Order: sequence, then C-alpha cells, then structure tokens
Amino acid sequence: MYKLLKKDGNARRGEFTTVHGTVQTPAFMNVATCGAIKGGLSSLDLKEIGCQVMLCNTYHLHVRPGDDLVYDMGGLHKFTNWDAPILTDSGGFQVFSLSSLRKIKEEGVYFNSHVDGRHIFMGPEESMQIQSHLASTIAMAFDECVENPAKYEYAKQSCARTERWLERCKAEMSKLNSLPETINKNQLLFGINQGATFDDLRVENMKKIAKLDLPGYAIGGLAVGEPKEDMYRIISAVEPHMPDDRPRYLMGVGTPGNIIEGVWRGVDLFDCVMPSRNARHGHLFTKKGIINLNNKKYERDALPIDPECDCPTCRGFSRSYIRHLFKCQEILAMRLCVMHNLYFYNNLMAEIRCAIEEGRYERFREENVEVLDKRI
Repeated sequence: MYKLLKKDGNARRGEFTTVHGTVQTPAFMNVATCGAIKGGLSSLDLKEIGCQVMLCNTYHLHVRPGDDLVYDMGGLHKFTNWDAPILTDSGGFQVFSLSSLRKIKEEGVYFNSHVDGRHIFMGPEESMQIQSHLASTIAMAFDECVENPAKYEYAKQSCARTERWLERCKAEMSKLNSLPETINKNQLLFGINQGATFDDLRVENMKKIAKLDLPGYAIGGLAVGEPKEDMYRIISAVEPHMPDDRPRYLMGVGTPGNIIEGVWRGVDLFDCVMPSRNARHGHLFTKKGIINLNNKKYERDALPIDPECDCPTCRGFSRSYIRHLFKCQEILAMRLCVMHNLYFYNNLMAEIRCAIEEGRYERFREENVEVLDKRI
C-alpha cells in the first residue's frame, strides 16, 4: 500500500497505492469542499494542473446534496467525474467549528445544520456510513478537534474519547466494506492523532492508535491558532511513533513554508484551503514570495503572475489583465488565480519529491522555506 522509496534525513519519498490509483508522495491534496474547487475549477482542470488527490467534505456533502443522493449517482468519483483518489474528512473539524451549535457526548455529537438549522446527530458509525455512501478512496476517522490553547484535563479526556471513537470507526468500516451494496469495498480508514499542544498526550495517543494497524495516520488539531513553532514541535514529537510503512498526513496545513517544514519532519500528505482561498482575493504564490494583484503597481504590468511558472494562467495572461478582471468583478479572475495557486502547490510538491530523490532536500529547504512565505 505505502512504499518508501528514499529518505533524506526525515524527509520521505514514497508511493501510496490505492484502488483509485497511486499517489506520489509527498503530495498536496486539493480541497474540493462540495465536490468542486471554489473558483470555478472542475475535475478536468485538476488533471491539467498536476493534482493527484481531491479532498471532499463529509459534513457539507451530507447536508447538501445528501450522501444518499451521491450514493444513488454512483459515488463521488462518478458524481464529480474524477477517477483518481478522493479523501473525505470525517466531519469532526466542521463540528468543531460549529462550537455554538453542538453538544458532544460519548455516543457522538448533536448539532444544528448551518444551512437550515435542522438537528443532526453524528457519531463514529454515522460518519463511516456517510463516507461509505460517498465511496471515497480514504475515509477519515471521526474525532474531536480541541481548540488551542486547551486545558490539559479536557484535552486528555478528549484524547481518550477519540481513541474509543476510532475503535468504533474501524469496526463499522470493516462491516460496511463487507456489504454487497457498498460501492467501494476497498475504502481505507485513516486514524487521527490528537492531544492539543501537549507532547505527552500526543505521543501516548499515537502509540495507542498505531496498535490498530490502520492503512494511514494523520496528525489533526493543528493549524487552529497555535504558533507554528508549537506545530513543528508536535510533529517532531509524534513522528517517531508513527508507523514507517504507512502514509502520514498533516491535516489542514498550510503555507508553502509549513509544507516544506512538515516534509522535513517526515510528513507525506497535506491539505489546505489557503491556495484557493487566497487566490480568490488576488493573493498569489510565486517563486519570489507572495504578491497581491490588487496593488496599483500591477496596473500596467505585462508580466505573468510568476515568470518562472508554466501553469495555464501564466502561459496566457498578464498581471495587468487579471488585475483588471478583479476590478470588474469578473469570475474569470478567480478561476485564473485559483488555477495558478494550485499549480504552484502541486509543482512545489514535485520539486520536493525531486529534491529528496537527489539527496538535496536540506539545501532545498534552506533556499525556499522563508522566501516562499514572504509577502512582496
């Protein structure tokens, strides 16, 4: 399933084989919340810009259009016309973000839909059933994401509950994959490490969930307000206890610099809304740092967004023209910029893989980690 091809320090170059294709790692998973990338990109566009994995949102698809409808349409792959791997999150983070609308109990979480206010219950079994209906390649375990900074005792209790929920997720997933009516009987379950910013809770939790022998493991509950130094410290503390022969996923991260540092510490998979969200507001990643196309200095700039970039946007359009589209509120501005930022991220991952293969990742990190996050 996961094959480690080369190590350069802690950085790992690997291949992750699934029923829907093989992912070259390290990889960035592109966030298609409701089955599409915000900004007007389709699954066909994702192929053109080098995307390997699409990430869809369990909670949002359950609320609208409904996982029953997606199931009736043949699952997410047929519904979205995407034939490569899809990862669905468990809904746990969305429940976390709906803190004013939820109540957490041992059986699961009671909350109100953000769309129409209707009462919803989601526990480990329900999350697995929804994700099975969606027929994604990878299903994420249902967990509780604790707000940082958290109180130690609450984080400890939450960790224990998340461990119990994970065992229930594994049992339910095994049952669902055995049913004749299940679309994807090879659906994989990833466990999620929690423990806020407490090293001892994180390490103990990782040791426990590693014993469940799951196809992959994620580090969750980071990039939710804590300093990046805390995030890097936690990754370094947890990594030695993550199985070497399984993919490691850092959830919801992040900037190019965060990704470079994550890979340096042994992470294989990343996802973040940042490249598409920033693009929709004219904030664009380049080899020299981040530019804001809304600035007047780009009004007569004939250069592409990034002269070193080979994406469809940079091959065809100038900063001046795209800035004009933003000022006119033309949706094409968002589409062109999202296309560029996602290409930038996926190309960055290709460069990272190449640097690890050639044993020069430390130099690559030194040359890029601060430059790529710098605002010009």
